[in-house]
Amino acid sequence: MNANTADSAILPPATAQEMPAPDGPLSRARPGRERIMAAIRTAAVAEFSLHGLKGTSTQAIAARAGLTKPQLHYYIAGKEELYEELLMQVLHAWKVVFSFEDASDPATVLGSYIRKKLDHAIDSPEMSRIFTREILDGGRNLDRYWPNARAWTQKKVDVINGWIARGQMRPLDARILLMHIWAMTQSYADYAIQTRVMLGLPPDAPIDREPIARELVAFVLGGCGIEA
Repeated sequence: MNANTADSAILPPATAQEMPAPDGPLSRARPGRERIMAAIRTAAVAEFSLHGLKGTSTQAIAARAGLTKPQLHYYIAGKEELYEELLMQVLHAWKVVFSFEDASDPATVLGSYIRKKLDHAIDSPEMSRIFTREILDGGRNLDRYWPNARAWTQKKVDVINGWIARGQMRPLDARILLMHIWAMTQSYADYAIQTRVMLGLPPDAPIDREPIARELVAFVLGGCGIEA
C-alpha cells in the first residue's frame, strides 16, 4: 500500500481464520455523502477492473464519477486507499458467500457452490475482474490475504476429503478440484465478451445462466463420481 495512504484506510491485521470487513471512505459515508460516494465507487470499480491500480488515475475516476479531481480528493485521500477497500470487499464477499454451509451431501454442497460462483461472475464481473487484474499485475496487494485464503480453502479440502473417505465421491485432489471450479466459473467474468460472442448475444442482452449452471454442475459431479 502507498505510504501516502490515509491511516484510516488500513485494515486491522487478519488472522488465519478471519478476513475483517473492509473499512474505508466507502464504508463510512455519511447520509449526505452517500450519493457522491456511490458514484465514486462505481467509477473506481469500472476503472480498476479495466486498468488495475497502476493503470488507473484519480483523474479518470473523477471524470467517470462526474467530479473534478480536487472534488474527488475531498472525499478520498488517494487511489490506493480506494483500491484496497474495493479489493478487500471482493475478498470478504467471497469468504462470506462461498462457504460450505452444510457438508453432509456433496451433490447439494458442490452444486450450490458452483451456482453461487457462477452467479457472482455474471452479476458482478467488474468486481471479479479487480481481483483478476491484481493477479495479472503480480498480486503484491494480496500478501496478507493469502494466509486467510489458504485457511478457508483447507476447510473445504477437509470436507471434500471427508466425502472421499466415506465413499461419497471418488478419490481426487481436492485443491485441484476447487481450482477447476474457480477457473470454470470465473471465466464468465474474465471472458464475458467471449461468452457473449460464442452465445451470439448482443452486449447488453442478459445471459441465460441456467443451462450454463446445469452443464457445470453435471460436469463437476460426474467427474467426481457423484450422482446428481
